[in-house]
Amino acid sequence: MATHISLMPAPAPACNCRICPFYMDNPDAVEPICSGKNSGCSYCGCAAAEYGHRTGACNSCPVRCGSRVDIYDWMADVGGTLSFDDIPATSTIPKSIPRFIPVVDGVASELDSRISWPAYGIGLRRVYSPLTWDYKPLWKEGTAHDALRIPKERAIILVGYGTDPLVEAFWTRRKELYPLLAEKKFDLVLSPNYSMYGNHPRTEHLLNFRRNLLIASEMLDEGIPAVPNIYWFRKEDLDRYILWMEDVEPEAIAINLQTFRTDEDWEVMALPGLTYLAISMPQNIRVIINGTSRKERLAQLVELFGEQLTLVSQSPVQEARHGKVMKRDGGIDKIMALPEDAFAQSVSNVDGLIGDLLKESASSSQSPSFQQEVELD
Repeated sequence: MATHISLMPAPAPACNCRICPFYMDNPDAVEPICSGKNSGCSYCGCAAAEYGHRTGACNSCPVRCGSRVDIYDWMADVGGTLSFDDIPATSTIPKSIPRFIPVVDGVASELDSRISWPAYGIGLRRVYSPLTWDYKPLWKEGTAHDALRIPKERAIILVGYGTDPLVEAFWTRRKELYPLLAEKKFDLVLSPNYSMYGNHPRTEHLLNFRRNLLIASEMLDEGIPAVPNIYWFRKEDLDRYILWMEDVEPEAIAINLQTFRTDEDWEVMALPGLTYLAISMPQNIRVIINGTSRKERLAQLVELFGEQLTLVSQSPVQEARHGKVMKRDGGIDKIMALPEDAFAQSVSNVDGLIGDLLKESASSSQSPSFQQEVELD
């Protein structure tokens, strides 16, 4: 480990901020990007933090912290830094990408026959197997259009989100997986996202924030048109993303909101961060959001991001498989339609709902009281 120590910084064991090279108040910090350990961390008192190198407890722990004996290996794996400064811009967004992208669950020719939508998404677990840790047989030959059996005029987006074991396995094998992924000719890839849990140590947060940007950059180097997913836990995390966006001017970022299921999660964690991003980030960046289709939340997203917003959702196909249609007013109808008919109606209705919300948002922003407030400011 001495060689590693001499070449790169690493988080301090036991989250000891005083000597950590990433702590903002450490005068000797080489990358002062963290305001301190996570007070809500469930792992700071674990046996591994103190005795892991002797007991072997770190070997079975899924969480990365400064006490791990392999922490320098993880630092090397992300490039020897936790900053974003060396990560370049992401790929160009195809002009054919609409404001709503429905995610399909396999061969989509029947679904497409009823609506001929400009773009479809497909989830990572449909392409990369959680059982074999390899591409599924359908995806080993031909292009993404061949696998889904839809015309080349449609854009296909790989939605690279999945369970932690799935995306971790993809990370481990990513260098050998990239060449075949490039051959699939996806029009866009929302790169795999590495989780942020509120009870994890800051080391885990910072490594995963870095990995989320880095994997998109690596994909781009391999000819894969990728957009990074971003997560955050504190304002300082958002500030770093905003500085990165100002420096590299990406065309788009992606945000996965699937884990914010409860109203408390949404109000306490998701919405404040989204609001801060909307206010502070450059205004010409597309924001591709996955994981919400509720009308009240869509209204908030439209209010924040307006025409910058692109929504990705698997709800239309899930509802269609049960004979249900998503209505334009946000409700659900059980009409026992054929899946392809229900899917077509739902996609059209969700897109229409977004359009309605955009009009309402534009109308309210042009009201006399709003104009007066702007002038007074």
